[in-house]
Amino acid sequence: MNNKKKKSPDGNPLSKSRTFNMMFKTSVGATESEDSVAYLRPETAQGIFTNFKNVVDSFYPDLPFGIAQQGKAFRNEIAPRDFVFRSREFEQMEIEYFVNPENWQEAFDELLKSTHEFLEALGLNPKNIHELDVPAEDRAHYSKKTIDIEYDFPIGKEELMGIAYRTDFDLMNIQRVSGKSMEYTIKGTNEKFVPHVIEPSFGVERALMAVLSSAYREDEQNGSKRVYLALPEHLAPVKFAVSPLLKNKPELVEKAREIYANLSKKNPGRVMWDDNGNIGKRYRRQDEIGTPHCVVVDFQTLEDDTVTVRERDTTEQRRVKVEEL
Repeated sequence: MNNKKKKSPDGNPLSKSRTFNMMFKTSVGATESEDSVAYLRPETAQGIFTNFKNVVDSFYPDLPFGIAQQGKAFRNEIAPRDFVFRSREFEQMEIEYFVNPENWQEAFDELLKSTHEFLEALGLNPKNIHELDVPAEDRAHYSKKTIDIEYDFPIGKEELMGIAYRTDFDLMNIQRVSGKSMEYTIKGTNEKFVPHVIEPSFGVERALMAVLSSAYREDEQNGSKRVYLALPEHLAPVKFAVSPLLKNKPELVEKAREIYANLSKKNPGRVMWDDNGNIGKRYRRQDEIGTPHCVVVDFQTLEDDTVTVRERDTTEQRRVKVEEL
């Protein structure tokens, strides 16, 4: 190739061809030997397949059924770059959905539809989500059909997750090597077959990056720039921030603490106490982490048991009865 003076798309001369191993090789144990060689897993799926028989024997679930797993995966990326998009260690969420091979297309379509509903629930704009039907020459060797879901990130269109029809590739390999049957028997019948698999596979970091970049907002309030995260309320880590208007007034602090305690019981782990700085700084601080509602206890609260609730996206403030919070 170099004799023909071919270059890369960026104009760089091509090197001699080399063999790359995308799996991480390591040794298990205190000493290294050929017997201690192991490889870090490149996907979370295989643990599900090796436990398939155990799950079926223990639970005997009705077909179709899914087994989900989340955890670390490792790939010896040739050129790590682009933050979370080309990394050697990452977090995966995968579902292996076991189906009757006669119904694989129906199950595939159902999971694809559910995936779009899930992404919409994350607050992602459907206009920024695209499907790529991967051609046969670009699919994984085990896949008969793959749809990649791409998203318009700030750096451009990138893969967010994928759904693959893995057929019976994995279970048949286990059956062939182990000599143990991976067949599933339809309840109440003598019909047996090795189930086929539909696999939705999500990159956790990529999904989180999509949520954060989608929720990032800038506007102007009182002549200065405001930055806030317009997270869907069910995703916001903090739902309520409770403040006394003045932290040096014991009666306001006592009432605010009471409201904070009551809200915390109904929203465990999602209520924050904030009395640091003036009220404007508190609002801005909560905006930046995506808190939808700031609850402020003032002197009127002591008279009529109402509080000021300030909304994140609109900055609107209104009086609300404590019992209606």
